[in-house]
Amino acid sequence: MYRWVLCFRYLRTRYIALASIISVTLGVATLIVVNSVMAGFSAEMHKRMNELLSDVVIDCHSSGGMPDQEKHLERIRQVTGDKLVGATCSVHVPAMLGIEHNGQLITKQINLIGVDPKTYGDVSDFGRCLLHPDNRETASFELYDNGYGSDRKDFPESGWVYRRAWAAYQKAYQNEIREAEAARKAAGNATGASAGPNIDSFGSDGLFSQVAEETRSREFDPQDEQHCGIILGITTCSTRYRDPDGEVGDYFYCRPGDDVRVIFPNAGDDTKALNQHFTVVDLYESGMSEYDSTFAFVPLDRLQEFRGMVDPSTGVRSITTIQLKLAEGTDLAEVRDALRREFPPDIYAYNIQTWRDMQGPLLAAVRLETTILNVLLFLIIAVAGFGILATFFMIVVEKTRDIGILKALGASNAGVMSIFLSYGLLLGIAGSGVGLLGGLAFVHYINDIAGLIEKITGQEVFDPTVYYFNSIPTIIYPTTVVWVMIGAVAIAVMASVLPALRAARMHPVMALRYE
Repeated sequence: MYRWVLCFRYLRTRYIALASIISVTLGVATLIVVNSVMAGFSAEMHKRMNELLSDVVIDCHSSGGMPDQEKHLERIRQVTGDKLVGATCSVHVPAMLGIEHNGQLITKQINLIGVDPKTYGDVSDFGRCLLHPDNRETASFELYDNGYGSDRKDFPESGWVYRRAWAAYQKAYQNEIREAEAARKAAGNATGASAGPNIDSFGSDGLFSQVAEETRSREFDPQDEQHCGIILGITTCSTRYRDPDGEVGDYFYCRPGDDVRVIFPNAGDDTKALNQHFTVVDLYESGMSEYDSTFAFVPLDRLQEFRGMVDPSTGVRSITTIQLKLAEGTDLAEVRDALRREFPPDIYAYNIQTWRDMQGPLLAAVRLETTILNVLLFLIIAVAGFGILATFFMIVVEKTRDIGILKALGASNAGVMSIFLSYGLLLGIAGSGVGLLGGLAFVHYINDIAGLIEKITGQEVFDPTVYYFNSIPTIIYPTTVVWVMIGAVAIAVMASVLPALRAARMHPVMALRYE
């Protein structure tokens, strides 16, 4: 009992112990906060990746793709059994997107993906990312009248309402140009002078000028007709900026209702570039710039027809990719390996991967960063441990007479040693306990604290133009908290071992003679 009495007495009266407790507290709190934020970012990143990437992806390297998709799906169902929840077929092809804006042609490299709207939602949460509410249930490649971006205050007017108004403006503008050209020609004929140069319709300020010739030659009327629909990533056709008032907004180069050009290769052995018009029917925003800036979705059947992936004699269609959604808790690696055995690489030019395999470098980088941060932050607690070590050596020297008296009264070496070990244990428990409460409170109010820091410094903690987060995501894993607490207490106890050994080995006669 005397051991604990002495421990609590030292803890109350030795103010130098307060510095050790504060060091442990700061180390534990920092570890909890950093691990919670890193876990939140990692979980948010995993969620967004898996929303657009299905669990298992089978890609075909052949230029013509894999024919007879139903036969492939049947073999896949035999391998996966009840583990298969959903499957869809698609066509992936690299392409170049052209957007006319203010008389300039903006070009961007994209991944053009032909999808089946009926089955694509079974393997991903693609619909959740679309702007129009009606498309979130089942994606459609038909243009709606309006209703786009209803939950975004900065989204411009879109849909058929915008398209018809803009097409009418373009027609009136083209009529003015033709009347001006006719007047100049008439004036030139009257004076014998040659007619002036034609005005390039592509120099007009509008996105429909590119179809002016088509309107005259093919009777295509953009006021009543649309091209094949395309869904673009929001970053593909916009840029995020900050206005003079500090508000973050998006400036759109094109919107639902505009026409764009897409250049992509055909599927034959004699590769040719195809130039096709599409009408933007919706935008999607996943929050992952890698996808929002590159992916573009079109109807699967139309893309197959454009690229010549339909056998004219049999009508069999070819695809390039099969995406699978598996049941919750399924071992993705096991299913992947089983499919690789079913479609061996020496026979089939297929690449079978899980979504984790496809994002392996990024996920590995996040894990490495988290590990390094944990090691570095544990050094803070290690520094606190050295402080405890120095403090205990001072106490042993200061309490030499007391130690001699205790041993003369019959205290064993183990008893004397346990005093200092218990003292270290109490320091670790007190410091880690306060650090736990402080860390959990900081995580709970982290967004409020970030807002306060922004007001004080005038600088944003997380720039929304870079991170695309409305708030700082955090997740607290109980196992992580427990290990941090155990590590902090262990370091405090280990720091007290050497002073405890010195005190235990002290001879009572020598200790009293010292005084």
